[in-house]
Amino acid sequence: MTLFSRIRERRRPERPAPEDGHATAVLVQEVRRLELRARRLVDSHALGPYKSVFRGHGIEFSEVRAYEPGDPFQSIDWKVTARMRKPFVKRFVEERELSVLVVVDISASTGFGTRGMEKRRLATEVAGVLILAAMRAQDRVGLLLFTDRCEKIVRPLRGRNRTLRLLYDLLAFEPEGRGTDLEGAILAADRVLSTRSIVIVLSDFALPEAAAEEGEVDGPRAAFLRALTGLSHRHDVVTIGVRDPAEASLPDAGFLDVEDPETGRRATLDLQDASVREHLERQAADEEEQMIRELLGTGADWLGLRTDRPYPVELHAFFAARERRGEKRR
Repeated sequence: MTLFSRIRERRRPERPAPEDGHATAVLVQEVRRLELRARRLVDSHALGPYKSVFRGHGIEFSEVRAYEPGDPFQSIDWKVTARMRKPFVKRFVEERELSVLVVVDISASTGFGTRGMEKRRLATEVAGVLILAAMRAQDRVGLLLFTDRCEKIVRPLRGRNRTLRLLYDLLAFEPEGRGTDLEGAILAADRVLSTRSIVIVLSDFALPEAAAEEGEVDGPRAAFLRALTGLSHRHDVVTIGVRDPAEASLPDAGFLDVEDPETGRRATLDLQDASVREHLERQAADEEEQMIRELLGTGADWLGLRTDRPYPVELHAFFAARERRGEKRR
């Protein structure tokens, strides 16, 4: 049980039943607020480099035009040239159309938050921004919600109504599970996608190393990293970690009863002891550093977000840096 899972879950209030007209109206307003916030961020160029960062998976024929000085010799269309009796070249453009799958962790550990925003809310808002950015770029976009099981899968398609449906699912969906099965989510994402796509995984990645059970080759963390490596070989994968500052810095609160929100395990911590706090904070920092190193080792990209920091600034910096790396490779 890591420090990230030691904090007692702050339970969100139960949503009224779907047949409650007032509850439905409130939820629709939440969806509209999320859409407006996401739209403002996209329009303000917070995701300005989106189109240049995520590129299509091939090239497509555009037109045949008359040869111009400087055109490469290899682009000459000899059939058209022979028919027209003067040189013509084929022109190709990069195929812009993409499929984007946003994978969101809605397990119990994401229900924690101490700065006015739960980790799940942060993941939801960021997912909403990315979904709207993909829609604006004319990409197909889908959604996968998971806990210790795949709770909901919506295959990538286009359309504004489709986008609103995804935003609704992000806000309204109530999971059945409480745990986290990152490996299962990655394998499900791989099965959904038939062509090279963008896969964006939002999670707190609160998956401690565990010993393999009898008959297993390795534990859940190693299995997840292996699955992510396979996914990264076939798709462009971005992992976005969501954290709360209280998970890395503990207060002098005396004896504190804590509970793992996913397993229900309980413990009592003596936070009045500075050495205990320092040990737990150092352990948390080491575990996060190791997880980031392992995620990058799979070939996936990484962005870390916190509930106490403005994520639009972090998103813009991430996309700008990714664009610069892409320009160097070209």
